[in-house]
Amino acid sequence: MLLLAPMEGLLDCVLRDVLTRIGGVDRCVSEFIRVTGHLLPDRVFLRIVPELAHGCRTAAGVPVRPQLLGSDAACMADNAARLAALGAEGVDLNFGCPAKVVNRHGGGAALLREPETMAAIVAAVRRAVPARLPVSAKMRLGWDDAVLALDCALAVQEAGADELVVHARTKADGYRPPAYWEQVAPLRERLAIAVVANGEVWNVQDAQRCRAASGCAALMLGRGIVAHPGLALALRAHDAGLPGGEPLPWERLVPHLQHFWEQVCVQLEPGQHAGRLKQWLNLLRRHYPQAQQAFDTVRLLTRQQDVSDWVRRTAGDVSELGLVA
Repeated sequence: MLLLAPMEGLLDCVLRDVLTRIGGVDRCVSEFIRVTGHLLPDRVFLRIVPELAHGCRTAAGVPVRPQLLGSDAACMADNAARLAALGAEGVDLNFGCPAKVVNRHGGGAALLREPETMAAIVAAVRRAVPARLPVSAKMRLGWDDAVLALDCALAVQEAGADELVVHARTKADGYRPPAYWEQVAPLRERLAIAVVANGEVWNVQDAQRCRAASGCAALMLGRGIVAHPGLALALRAHDAGLPGGEPLPWERLVPHLQHFWEQVCVQLEPGQHAGRLKQWLNLLRRHYPQAQQAFDTVRLLTRQQDVSDWVRRTAGDVSELGLVA
């Protein structure tokens, strides 16, 4: 099982669309929907998870599970019930966000200091949605250490969750390497529900090490698959004993970059357009020298039309050379 991670400001509906078109992903989790004390209007759910209007699937047919973030169990339950009514594939709960603005209000990773509150939230959401819908959760190893990691994991399980993703770092670790995959292993050994490992999987070799250290066959991919869009396909090839593992050739990626840019211009606010393309190109530089060249060009462009012209020229050059597979 290969899951696409929720990442606020990065892995949104546009990038979910692109990465699931490339292939290899079994399921996506949306970026968090913040619950702050009331039932959200449908437009908020549909803005963050537009796939709700299409069977809760991306254009490639991959399920998307909306994620809720909050600390009020009753309010989380109300919003989960509304998601179910809108056709959600399931409901995921965020116990891992390290953002200060979220933690100050008792949400995300702040709840890792309160296993009993985590249990209350999971139990309330489980009661609020139909039994056929899975309830999952994503947590970190802890706030500033992993002392309560097992308590938190057991609380999630005993309250009725069907699956737990563990980001193998604490809140204090942020996103700094390494990820402590070996600290996921004791949780997986104690839990009867599915446990998914997450953190610092950038390539096939990382995935192999993560699986060996954590004992988890299932992985959640975040920045690694954004930087290496063919990573899920490469992992599937490796698992099947087939050759592969290298990043998609640049010429195969360019049409996806063009589609990404077109969708960004349609679905996001104008002020976000160029920044989102630069953000992706910045991560792609890990594997593609062409992305470095593209980044250097795009960062000097200030008008949307200029970026659109550059994208079309780049796609056209690849097509004219007969390089698109």
